[in-house]
Amino acid sequence: MSGPSPAYQPEFPPEFVDQMAQIVRQRTVAHRIWQRAQLALLLHQKPTISNPEAAGEIGLHENAVRCWRRRWASGDFSLEDRAGRGRKPHFSPLGSRLGESLGL
Repeated sequence: MSGPSPAYQPEFPPEFVDQMAQIVRQRTVAHRIWQRAQLALLLHQKPTISNPEAAGEIGLHENAVRCWRRRWASGDFSLEDRAGRGRKPHFSPLGSRLGESLGL
């Protein structure tokens, strides 16, 4: 391993590790969730692995590894994305005619 140890080294609770192992074994799971579960298991097994090495093993960008590592180290043991900024999807089921829901 080259360079210093990663700044964030999460300590996973046993039930979270068990849940990640179950997700990795599932046949039908979203790929992004599977990758994050794989990353959590990898970081649990090798807590001092560098972000680029972990990214290479899992197939993620090293910035994504850094983001998830920081999030898990803060105690937020989830796999879903947080609500982001940007335009929210807008669809009105009440506007049944074309253009009515778009305000045209």
